[in-house]
Amino acid sequence: MRELTEEKLLAEQERLEKMKEYEYGYEDHVLLCGIDEVGRGPLAGPVVAGAVILPRDCQILYLNDSKKLSEKKREALFLEIKEKAVAYAVGVIGAEKVDEINILQATYEAMRQAVGKLGVEPQVLLNDAVTIPGLRMEQVPIIKGDAKSVSIAAASVLAKVTRDHMMEEYDTLFPQYGFAKHKGYGTAVHISALKEYGPCPIHRRSFIKNFTD
Repeated sequence: MRELTEEKLLAEQERLEKMKEYEYGYEDHVLLCGIDEVGRGPLAGPVVAGAVILPRDCQILYLNDSKKLSEKKREALFLEIKEKAVAYAVGVIGAEKVDEINILQATYEAMRQAVGKLGVEPQVLLNDAVTIPGLRMEQVPIIKGDAKSVSIAAASVLAKVTRDHMMEEYDTLFPQYGFAKHKGYGTAVHISALKEYGPCPIHRRSFIKNFTD
């Protein structure tokens, strides 16, 4: 991480304080968990959900919606989040299950899985835009929550980096598709490879009908 001038440090701390508005709305003894997912749109690979419980006094500089961060910054934050979190977990639902139950239900399943793997039970979930069926705790859906809540932003980074690492591993198994670069999204290079080589085991059959015979 680059060194911050005092002025920039204050500005960054102020930005992070604004991202704690929802967290500050609950008593200190309430365990708050941020939830976010990544991978709803790709043609290949899993959908991954992150669940993160941060300490109330936690400060992680540069924490933001994972889409607004460089890969290098995400990787550094990924390690810091895991080091500072009270608890964290990821849920992973593969392409075959996505095809079986549809992407929305697979997303919910990944989120339930992540919450279930935390090791502690949060009282309140701060979710990026959705309400997850089948969970008994209070849920607060926040539109564009990954840019408005530090807890959701942390979950966003956890999910994104976990999935990116998985897609890089898949790239070594199926190098002809370029998964390490596009992470399974429908780029021109990916679609061209899909048409040339046909689908591999991690392609979502329900997503690629327009590109395969």
